[in-house]
Amino acid sequence: MPEPTKKKAKHDSQLVIRIKKSERDRFVALCDELDTSAAREIRRFIRRFLAEHSDEG
Repeated sequence: MPEPTKKKAKHDSQLVIRIKKSERDRFVALCDELDTSAAREIRRFIRRFLAEHSDEG
């Protein structure tokens, strides 16, 4: 019997930011070197930031 698969959460929203092209290019290149994606790292940052500040309010 196959293992139940974990259902991934659907990403249904976008966040548009403006940064210098040189910073974006460096960030994307570094993510590629580290075998990750820019979107994944930004999502990870947001989740960590929210977790760190969830007790404040």
